[in-house]
Amino acid sequence: MVDDPAAIVHRRRLKRHLNIWRIAAVMAAISAALVALSDYDDIGFTEHVARLQVSGIILNNPARNEALREAARRDAVKALIVEIDSPGGTFVGGEALYNELRSLAQVKPVVAVMGGTATSAAYMAAIGTSWVFARNGTVTGSIGVIMQTADITGMLEKLGIKPETVKSGPLKAQPNPMEPFLPAARDATEEVVGDLYAIFVDMVATRREIDRDKVLTLADGRVFSGRQAHQVGLVDAIGGIVEARSWLEENHQINAGLPLRNLDVHDNDEFWSDLIDSALGKTLFPERLRLDGVLSVWQPKIR
Repeated sequence: MVDDPAAIVHRRRLKRHLNIWRIAAVMAAISAALVALSDYDDIGFTEHVARLQVSGIILNNPARNEALREAARRDAVKALIVEIDSPGGTFVGGEALYNELRSLAQVKPVVAVMGGTATSAAYMAAIGTSWVFARNGTVTGSIGVIMQTADITGMLEKLGIKPETVKSGPLKAQPNPMEPFLPAARDATEEVVGDLYAIFVDMVATRREIDRDKVLTLADGRVFSGRQAHQVGLVDAIGGIVEARSWLEENHQINAGLPLRNLDVHDNDEFWSDLIDSALGKTLFPERLRLDGVLSVWQPKIR
């Protein structure tokens, strides 16, 4: 019996579709294998030196903290180079990064390489590493903390606006731009700033092995060039990535030819935070005025 031509065409069409799906399945399997191999390599089974890039305003970053802890656990991560180009940030942001780098440095060599700027909380983070490099022209130092506010009550009065505040005590929400800075509140705030400053000074004295009284003469908020910082003991050497790799090889037998890979920081909130900042936040207040908490950030005066 001769098959119906339409049935033959239908069977051939089904066979072609089946072949297409088979090819697609094979391609998907190959792609999955390649991705798996890539992930296998990335998660640390190939020996390498990790690199953490710290730039912009430093805030506490849980994703970055976890990435550093993961680097400490991976045998294939032989060392970490921290590239820093930042004016600083919040005190807590610098402190958190400092502590994570200190923890990692207990198990693996960690070296800092300062770029154009590494001041305040960025310098705090740098001294959490095992060795600190700076360029001759690096702007660093600015050891200290700052809390800023503004009294806009006079302007509001001229506009006919009288802010009203109900609070549990006179020092609650002080300093506050909507009301005068009370003398008692100023005293309390100065105590907080002074205590955090003492913590920062102690960090520098301990990590740089400099007498605390000497640190106090350096920690008046001034900035230093990288060369000056080297002369007074705030950094260990002048150099960059090449010098850092050589230092790791000479002092820790870590081959300078090992791959250098960026530390994988999965910050899921960063995209939305950046989007909101660019769309709204920066049109209302400059970034440095929107930081929460006490700051450790270098703010050059702009005329």
